[in-house]
Amino acid sequence: MGIDQARLDEFVGKAVGDLGSALTAALVVVGDKLGLYKALAQAGPLTPAELAARTRTTERYVREWLNAQAAAGYVTYDAGRALYFLSPEQASALADENSPAFVLGGFQAMTAAMKAEPKLTEAFRTGKGLGWHEHDTNLFEGTERFFRPGYRANLVNSWIPALDGVETKLKAGAKVADVGCGLGTSTILLGQAYPNSTIVGFDYHALSIERAREKAAAAGVSDHVQFEVAPAKEYPGRDYDLVACFDCLHDMGDPIGAAAHVRSTLSTDGTWMIVEPFANDRVEDNLNPVGRVFYSASTLICTPASLAQEVGLGLGAQAGESRLREVVMAGGFSRFRRATQTPFNLILEARP
Repeated sequence: MGIDQARLDEFVGKAVGDLGSALTAALVVVGDKLGLYKALAQAGPLTPAELAARTRTTERYVREWLNAQAAAGYVTYDAGRALYFLSPEQASALADENSPAFVLGGFQAMTAAMKAEPKLTEAFRTGKGLGWHEHDTNLFEGTERFFRPGYRANLVNSWIPALDGVETKLKAGAKVADVGCGLGTSTILLGQAYPNSTIVGFDYHALSIERAREKAAAAGVSDHVQFEVAPAKEYPGRDYDLVACFDCLHDMGDPIGAAAHVRSTLSTDGTWMIVEPFANDRVEDNLNPVGRVFYSASTLICTPASLAQEVGLGLGAQAGESRLREVVMAGGFSRFRRATQTPFNLILEARP
């Protein structure tokens, strides 16, 4: 077949754009670590020298960084005054950690995941997995920062109310397990919103549990929020009113076994809330910017994590509702529904 020059030019242009995106990702992490975005947001338009002075960095590096960021659209350049600044929208996404639009955690997580490329390349050849604990530690903090804005914006305001009768139980005082809790953001948010409830976060990763305990103490919720090291199929306790799994079921080696264990630990009228990355059931319906991020993250992190564990089902981050339903029902549940959704998450409800 002959080459269509226009299509080739279009594809090469796309590849050049992706090269720029990859390089920009590294520079975004630099700006995050050095406080360059926050300084710009606080001060308004600045020269490179002024930004360097505010952040105790070197003007020549800052000047080149600003130009790269302006070319990428992450910083705005005022050519008439030769000044750089963040628009309100850029500041919301890059400088405000309390904003629902905050994105820097994603850059921190993904650039950390990229460091595992040699191990991942070898895993492609051998079929072996790559455990969560084998990644650069910035992946753990970056993942928490990436999910935190969505959890803060939605967990208490819309996700819990979408579950049948759960909010009433939590307000009165419920027994809750947050399985696969990572650094504990979801667990702590539940503890802050529902002080009458007792909430335990479980994760197999000891370093994450250690950090979660520190965060709970800083948030002042340690009296009713605890954390324990335990895998999803072995966490202790019975008669939980609510078990929650936030963006982690697809990472598990044996999600059916995990589902069966959740079923065995729930009270007779308990609820399992499953929050998963948004995905449609058909591959072709996920070939979009969100699907691109989730399929790529799944290749780097989620699928290798599952393959590193027992069974190694390898659901992946784009499993979709139908496949997740099969897993949950195979674990012994009789009721399953989509409670609500966001552009980035499916919120699923399972009942015994």
